[in-house]
Amino acid sequence: MVVLGAGGIGGTIGARLHQAGYDVALIARGAHGEAIRGRGLTFVTPEERVTLRIPAYSHPRELSWRDDDVVVLAAKSQDTEAAARDLAGAAGQVPVVSAQNGVANERTLARWFDGVHGMCVMMPTAHLEPGVVQAHSVAATGILDLGRYPGGTDAVDEEVAAALRASRFECVARPDIMRWKYRKLLTNLGNAVQALCGAGFHSDDAGGEVLARLHAEADAVLAAAGIDPVTEAEDDERRGDHLQLREISGETRAGGSTWQSLARGAGVETDFLNGEIALLGRLYGIPTPANAGLQALMTQAAARGAAPGSMSAAELRAALSG
Repeated sequence: MVVLGAGGIGGTIGARLHQAGYDVALIARGAHGEAIRGRGLTFVTPEERVTLRIPAYSHPRELSWRDDDVVVLAAKSQDTEAAARDLAGAAGQVPVVSAQNGVANERTLARWFDGVHGMCVMMPTAHLEPGVVQAHSVAATGILDLGRYPGGTDAVDEEVAAALRASRFECVARPDIMRWKYRKLLTNLGNAVQALCGAGFHSDDAGGEVLARLHAEADAVLAAAGIDPVTEAEDDERRGDHLQLREISGETRAGGSTWQSLARGAGVETDFLNGEIALLGRLYGIPTPANAGLQALMTQAAARGAAPGSMSAAELRAALSG
């Protein structure tokens, strides 16, 4: 299996598959890729800290591709098109599993690949230091259900699901995987709020008000578009007690993926989260000022290199009400 994008999500998937004895290759660029190729991938959990010598490459063209290879794409959504072009040029028609937030990646990948699969990722991880990834759950490392895009399942889904289950993940093949990914999209609408306001925004009345506005707009546009996500109750039942978070000794737990991107000075994927709601609003004539406004604020924050927690929840509420 080839994991393209070896950050918190991709690095954890690659590490667990490698530990379970599967043949894995990582594709990682920049300082992170150089660190993995130089000293190995350091994988940290509440139970262990190990350095794994997993084959790692900087570009898909460096691999010798086999007919049975499957790619798990764990790059950020803003990098999907470039990754697809590189992958198609090097590997041709290879099955690609989108282990990414948002719901736009699968459609993008389908421009190049016949076999596209969506994966709904529920996995608390962190990647802030080159060559190092952290995973925080001690029961299942994550819940990684998957299915064919736009619907159904096939042998690739079953094969990947079996490998992941053998590698300390919860995973089932689902014919309606995009309904699960739309529910995950709704949970990710607060990612940018956490990045701008810090982890404590949930306990602030202003933060709660912002979240309520984001979700109200999202519910309206999804209804207008005829999109039916799985319910919160179904999502809660699936999560169950599989994810049991524990502190990693000597480490302060980082925020979510958008928080981490802002902390690293990397691009943020808000355009494909809150921006997806803004897009649907424009297509179906539904106003989405909170989601569109939050998208714009995150674009500005990333452009000026702002640190996470650079504004209060009250300041954010005021900015979105102006």
